[in-house]
Amino acid sequence: MKLRPTLAIAAVASLTAVLALTSCSAGSSGSIHDAEPASGKTLLVAEPAHNLGYLPLYVAIDEGIFTKNGLSVKYDTESSGGGAHVNAVLSGKAYGFIGGPEHNGFVLSQDGGSATQIKSIANVVNRVNVYMVARKGVKTPSSITDPKKLADFLKGKKVIVGAYGGTPNSVLRYVLAKGGLKTTDLKMQEVADANAPLAALKTGQADFAVIANPQMQQGIDEGIFQKPFVSFPQMFGPDAYSTINVPVKTYSTAFGKKTADAFVKSMSEALSKVQSDHSLAIKVAQKEFPNLPPDTIKKIIETCYQDKLWADDASVSKEATDMELDIVRTAGVLKDKDKPATYKDVVDMKFLDDTK
Repeated sequence: MKLRPTLAIAAVASLTAVLALTSCSAGSSGSIHDAEPASGKTLLVAEPAHNLGYLPLYVAIDEGIFTKNGLSVKYDTESSGGGAHVNAVLSGKAYGFIGGPEHNGFVLSQDGGSATQIKSIANVVNRVNVYMVARKGVKTPSSITDPKKLADFLKGKKVIVGAYGGTPNSVLRYVLAKGGLKTTDLKMQEVADANAPLAALKTGQADFAVIANPQMQQGIDEGIFQKPFVSFPQMFGPDAYSTINVPVKTYSTAFGKKTADAFVKSMSEALSKVQSDHSLAIKVAQKEFPNLPPDTIKKIIETCYQDKLWADDASVSKEATDMELDIVRTAGVLKDKDKPATYKDVVDMKFLDDTK
């Protein structure tokens, strides 16, 4: 599950001050603003959760792709929860964070200027990695691919979903809005625990769940859920669901540009490897998630390929970005009506162009 930020920064002035400090102070990896590929400094990528969807990043790390391109990169699992991954970048602890470009819109909407501007420089997950399942015995259509038809179907139903601000919640609110419904038009339970849908559907407290993997596959394997009757990756198509986001200030220097070039090149190579070598994807997934049964991992990876979760390279398209921004705006999470963030405000693809 990808979490949206509830930035733990008190005010706009604090946001500006935090990023200004990073230009002269070092996190655990040294100053992120003068990082140079050959400098030997380790770049941290803050992730909101350790997630199988982020497999291309793990492949780039575990298969030595970053190292080959002169970088030392690690993911930071200590910045999980709420907006901690975003704050890790704003405070200078991390080079970048994983999250959709709408996070960069959140920062802009609070700051209103370029002092804390962050942009997506590389793709990681290119589809909404969320599904809808029903508990065993509940009748559903074989498949629903239209948001308005799904909203009509859900009216009056008992649905469990993650907490407000999380992707599953935003996706559900988007669907309801497209169908002209309010959250009060169904029996909607919002929960913070990603494992809560397993218990809720098992005990009959809810009939439907908006859910992500690995919980979805675990529920299917345990006979609690039916197979998903809604695939949001298929419903929405290309969507900038998870990208690598880096402060503009970080890559504005000559060293910073060189680092970003190498980083984006590495991510493109990793994405290409994931697309061409399914056995490699499964091998790295098993290494990164040793507590998940191998068969569960294999099924999840197969679903990722089926739903085209990963792009062929690190490009973040305008179409995919606009889709993600539309979801969070319609859900009421991104409130930037007065000055809507544009593709150019939140995405920078010049480093991908440099690698071609």
